[in-house]
Amino acid sequence: MHKVIVNGKGEKSLKRNHPWIFSGAVQKLNGNPAPGDTVAIHAKDNRWLAWGAYSPQSQIRLRIWSFDADELIDASFFERRLQTALAMRYRLPGFSDTNARRWVNAESDGLPGLIVDQYGDFLVCQFLSAGTERFKEIIVSHLRSLIPAKGIYERSDVDVRRKEGFTEQCGVLWGAQPPALVQIRLGAVVMWVDLIEGHKTGAYLDQTGNQEKIQAYAKDAQVLNCFSYTGGFGLWALKGGAAQITQIDASQRVLNLSRDNVTLNGLDEQRAEHVAGNVFEVLRRYRDSRRQFDLIVLDPPKFVASKGQLDKGTRGYKDINLLALKLLRPGGTLFTFSCSGLVSAMLFQKIVADAALDAGRRVNIIGRLDQAADHPVALNFPEGHYLKGLICDVE
Repeated sequence: MHKVIVNGKGEKSLKRNHPWIFSGAVQKLNGNPAPGDTVAIHAKDNRWLAWGAYSPQSQIRLRIWSFDADELIDASFFERRLQTALAMRYRLPGFSDTNARRWVNAESDGLPGLIVDQYGDFLVCQFLSAGTERFKEIIVSHLRSLIPAKGIYERSDVDVRRKEGFTEQCGVLWGAQPPALVQIRLGAVVMWVDLIEGHKTGAYLDQTGNQEKIQAYAKDAQVLNCFSYTGGFGLWALKGGAAQITQIDASQRVLNLSRDNVTLNGLDEQRAEHVAGNVFEVLRRYRDSRRQFDLIVLDPPKFVASKGQLDKGTRGYKDINLLALKLLRPGGTLFTFSCSGLVSAMLFQKIVADAALDAGRRVNIIGRLDQAADHPVALNFPEGHYLKGLICDVE
C-alpha cells in the first residue's frame, strides 16, 4: 500500500474530517501511486489518519475516502456510499413531486468528485477527480443496479478535469443515448432539458426550490429574469400570475428552448418576451430608456472561479446588482444570487449592500436562499455551500 505522510497542517485538517489535503501539506510520499490510487495517509509520527485518492497533478493532492482504518476502499465501499446518498434523498420532503434530482453531491456525500443527477429516465454523471475516474466502472455498475434508468451519460466536460490531469469526457457510459431533449417534472412545472449540450449536467437543479418561491411575489408583476437559461424562474413567475416576463440570455439556442417550455406548460406566450444579448448591456439600455420592473431575478454564472478572480468577480456582482436596483419600481422585489463558492454569504450581502448604497435605494433582506436540499452541505465541508441568494424588498 502506498503511503503519504502529511505535516501538522494536514493533520489538523484531517482531525476536522475535512476531505481535502493540498499539495503543501504533503511531507513525504512512499511508493509511486498512479492517479486515483488509494493511499494510506499518516501523521509525522506514523499514526494512520485516513484513506485517500492520490492526484499527482492537482493542488488538491488527496481527496479523502474514509477516516475508518478498517474500511476497505473497494466495490462494496462505493455501494455503501451510494446507498447512503440515495436513502437521504428518499427522506426529503416532496421527493415524489419531481423526476429530476441530484442523487450524489460529491464531497458532501462522501464521494469526492462525483456528481450524479437524474433527468427522467436518464442519469448524468460527472467524474471530476482522479479517484472517481479510477473507480468509474465500479460506480457505474452500482448506479445501474440502484437507480432504474434507460441510460447513464457522462458530462465530465469541465475545466477541473484538466487540473486533475484528465481530458474532458462526454458520452454514453451504459444503456441508451439520451434523446435531443428530455422532459422533466419539477412540481407544477415541466421542462425540456438538453442533457448533451446544456449547462452543467443539463439544468440548474440546485435552484429548484428557489424558482418555485418566486410565485409568491409575481402576481400582476412585470418580471425581468436575467441569465435566464431555459426559463425556470420565468415559468414559475407566470404560474404565479405575472403580467409579463422578460427573459434575457446570451444564447439564442437556450432562449428558443425557453419559449418551448412556456408552450409546454400551457402558459400565455404573449406574456413572455425573450431577449438575446449580454445582460450587462441590455440592462444598461433599459436603464437609459427608463424601463422599470416590479420583480427582477439575477442568477448569473460563476464570476469567481479562483482567488485571483475575486476582485474582478465582486465588481461584476456589484455592477449587475446596481443596474437591477436602478430598474426596480418602488416596492419592487429583487431575487439575487451568487454561485461562486469563494464568495461567502456575508461578502455577497456586503456586495449587494454597496450596490444599494450607490443606487440610492433603501433595501431590506426579507429572505435568504440556498441550494436545493438534494445538494446538501456536509458540516465538515463548508466549501460545499456555493449557492447563496437574497430576496430583497426595495423601497
